[in-house]
Amino acid sequence: MQNQQQPANQQNQQPMMNQNHGGHELFDAHEVIAGMISLLDQYQMYDQHIQDPELKDILKRQSDFVTQTYNTIVHSFSSGQDPATPTQQYKMTQNNDAVYGVKPGQPKKPNQSVSDLSDKGLSAYMLGQTKSLASLLSMTSLEMTNPVLRRVIADSIPNFIEMSYETFLYQNKHGYYQVPQLNAQDMNAMLQSYTEAPAQTNPNNPMH
Repeated sequence: MQNQQQPANQQNQQPMMNQNHGGHELFDAHEVIAGMISLLDQYQMYDQHIQDPELKDILKRQSDFVTQTYNTIVHSFSSGQDPATPTQQYKMTQNNDAVYGVKPGQPKKPNQSVSDLSDKGLSAYMLGQTKSLASLLSMTSLEMTNPVLRRVIADSIPNFIEMSYETFLYQNKHGYYQVPQLNAQDMNAMLQSYTEAPAQTNPNNPMH
């Protein structure tokens, strides 16, 4: 009986690796990694239907960048150590000029088949996924206990914000994402609503 129990005892005595993660953190990290896999998988499907070379280029650059981010996060998550390739900075190619105003267009409706897929819809799907990951990364980074993984997750948030902004600008430029504005009088009233009462600093504050 003693010999039969020995393997189990030896197994229980095996040192547990990577115990510098909290339980909640593990679930959040799994959700982040699964979200990136989902984005990469769906970007592959979108690529088959995109017609505009400019949108294809955005998709490819974002896909390549997310792949590298995925590898960085997985390495940090699995090892608890600094990744071999540190977090990079995503650089979009769109300028920052937004088009304001709303023009009437065709009513929106669900697609009847895959053949109805358009660059308008596909770019909207891309935007939705990067925005969702930006939010998820933000919430997750607030509850990380492992300092390395927390830093990698936090440093990745601006990149997904930048990817979302890039896709928004593409949509806006092509009239897919229109931006309404208030009239000049209402806008000025809103802009000036705080300027008459600026906050005062406390001279007794020890931080000064």
